[in-house]
This record gives sequence, structure tokens and C-alpha cells, in this order.
Amino acid sequence: MHSTPWYTLPAEMKLSVVDHLDLDDVKALALVNKQAYHLCVPSKFRSVRITSLEALQSYLSEVPAAYNQYIHRLYISTKHKNERDLSYSRTAATLAVTQLLSSCSQVEQLTLSLAGSLTKAVIPCFGKMPYLTNLCINHCGDEQRTPLSERLIVSIAAATPKLSHLSLDRITRSMMHAPELVGKPPFIPLVAGDEDIPDHPVLGSELRLPSLLRIPTLKKLRIRDTHLGDPLWASTTVSCSLEMLDLGSCYHVSPEFNRTCTERIMGNVGHTVDDFTLSSPLSTKVADYSKDKENPLKRLRKIHLTPLFPVENIVDTLETFSESPVEQLSVQCHEDDVEDFCTALESFLGRRAQQSENSLFQHLSKIVVDTVSDISDGLFGAFDTATRAASATATAEADAPEAVKRLQELFRQLRLNDATTGAEPAHCTDGTTKDATIAESQKPILAVVTEGI
Repeated sequence: MHSTPWYTLPAEMKLSVVDHLDLDDVKALALVNKQAYHLCVPSKFRSVRITSLEALQSYLSEVPAAYNQYIHRLYISTKHKNERDLSYSRTAATLAVTQLLSSCSQVEQLTLSLAGSLTKAVIPCFGKMPYLTNLCINHCGDEQRTPLSERLIVSIAAATPKLSHLSLDRITRSMMHAPELVGKPPFIPLVAGDEDIPDHPVLGSELRLPSLLRIPTLKKLRIRDTHLGDPLWASTTVSCSLEMLDLGSCYHVSPEFNRTCTERIMGNVGHTVDDFTLSSPLSTKVADYSKDKENPLKRLRKIHLTPLFPVENIVDTLETFSESPVEQLSVQCHEDDVEDFCTALESFLGRRAQQSENSLFQHLSKIVVDTVSDISDGLFGAFDTATRAASATATAEADAPEAVKRLQELFRQLRLNDATTGAEPAHCTDGTTKDATIAESQKPILAVVTEGI
């Protein structure tokens, strides 16, 4: 067999070989010689993770700025390496973040874990990132001392030309847009002094959270641990076609208030949503906020309940989606609560069986039960809920909790009954037909993840 020396291969072929290596092999190859090092630079810097402000400053001083053009996935945290150091300089953090982002022209996925707000100087960087589609901004600081302004976040999102995925955690309302909350119970943390954020060419001075719905490229939106009480969520003109919506709850307000906020938002955007994750219960009032009173959630196919969802509201909330073409239901719960959650799902399935064949989750074909050892484990990063639920594999029935086995057997029996009674095939909203056959009923219909995330 004839072999060709590495050094005789054309550069394009060498780069192709490097692209197929895992990161450890790339690092090893980079140590061979200077030529190999330069060949490995694009692969080494394709994904960069910077975990502290000190690490960011060190990166900027030691890594040539030209290498940043190869970054496609970037994670930046501005918290201090010493977690006991609670000091924060907006100017220093902004300078470092801006210096890096200004040379990252190829970034597609960006995660910013910010210890506090940044100055307006960072905003223009996002207008020069033409490939950035997935943006995650998380506040990892003290919301009372160093809040992260909604005005800054909305301005950044609106400045990003091709933004389609946006995930936000612990964003703080601005006094400028929420004067009614100042000095009143429950004393929601607010940002002052963010009036200097410049007007946006389209949004103007309305840099409030509901204005995110006016970003035409937005497809997936996730907001957690954030006050969603702005009344404009119900009336803001929706310029995007949201396919996925993930709404968490705000721990500063009551469950009832969180429910109202979720219903208001879903009523405004629900007509396009295909995938919905929620932490608060819903009622039929969703239709009150929707222009389509008959079926405000007509495209909804996947529902995900987080570990924060109250088990006593499962049945009532799921009945809210009775007219939607829901095909998959996934539930995350603490491992100690799996009995209660499965019992609630059994009750829901029992009620579903009593309804006519033309209503109440007639398209439902899969339930995913995902147990976690700690509630915070279930509140993972952006858009992972849907991904995990879709990719979850069934645990062996012998290893599943008894409550899960009962639920699995009940759902299997209901599917079998539907198939053997000669029920009409279920017709989906897209015009396709889903056959209810015995073979179909024998497919895995309850995936159970029993290990902690």
C-alpha cells in the first residue's frame, strides 16, 4: 500500500484531516511543529470558553486577536475567579467583553454570563456579528447590587441582525419602564440609570422586554427567573413567528401573578408556537388574551413542564391545551415527587379516555418523565428541555419506579383500546393522517430518565 508523506499533502486536505480530529488530538497535533500548529488554529479556537473576568483579561493579553476570527461558539463569564470577590466594575467588564467581541466576526453561538450590566459601548459589537443566531445572556451576579438591565438586553438583541434563538435568565426591569413598581410591595428589584441606552432605529425608546416580540428573525425565546409583569406583553405587535417558547416563573411574585403573566404572553404569541415549556399553571384565560378565541394554541405539538410546575395543577393546565394538536408531553420532577406526578398524569389520561375521540390530546403519542435529584438540575441551559425530552431513551421497565410502570401500562392500554375499537385515524392540522394501529400502540410511548441530569 502506497503512503503519502504528510508534508506533501495540499493545505486543503490537511485542514480536512484536522477538522475530523477530536479536540485532544488537535492539541497533540499542534505540538508537532510550527506548521502543524498553524493548521490546528481554526479547530482549536472553534469553541472557546472563558470562565472569569481575570481569564478574559488574560486571554486578551496572550492570544493574538487574529485567532478570534475562527471562533464559532463562545462562552464568556465576567464573574471574578475568586467567588468571594463581590466587587464589580461595569467599565472594566465592558472594555474586556467589547475588545473580544469586536474581533469575533464568525461567532454563531454566544453565551454571556454577566456579573452585572455592561455599558452602552458593547451594543455596536452585535451589529457586526452577521453569523450570530443563538444568544444566551445570564445574570450571575447580585440582582440587588449589580442588576442586569432589560434595556441593555433588548438593545443587544435588536442589534443582532440574524438572531433566531434568545435565552435570558435573571434580567431586571428598568425603572424607566416600570415606575409603578418603585417602592411598592413586593419590592421587585429595578434598574436605575439606564436612560443612556440609545434609542433603537425601529424600537425607539421602548427597550422593554415585550419589544423582543418585534424582532422579526426570532424563532425561539426562553426567559427564566425574570419579572414578566409588563402589561405590554399582551398588546405588543408580534413581528416574529415564534416556534419555541420557554417561560419560567419569577420568585419575587406570587404563583397567581406568574400564571397571569404566562397566560398574557401565550395569548399574544401562542398562535405560532409549536413547542412550549412552562413553570406556572395555566387556565382557559389564555383565550381572553388571544385574537383567536376558538383555538389560540392551534400549532402546539410539544409541552414541557419544569420541576417548578405545581403537581396539583397538572390536570387543569393540560386541559387548557385540549384543542391543540399536542403529540408529546414531557414532565420533569424531583425524584421524590415522581409518585405524585405520575398519579396526576394517570388522572389526566383517565379523563382523556372519557372524552370523545375528537378532543383532549387526540394526537398524543409520547410521554417523557424525567426525574432529577435536585430541582435546580432541571433548570438547565438554553433550549435543553426540548432537546433532552426529544432524545430521551426509555429505561428498562424493571428499573423504573412502580408509579412509572403503572403510567406506562395505562397509556399503552389506552393506545391499544383506541386501535382495537376501530377509531377513526387522527387527523393532524397539517393535513396528514396518524393511523391508530396495534403495531403503533406497541411502540415505546413512555421514555423514563431516572438518573440525575
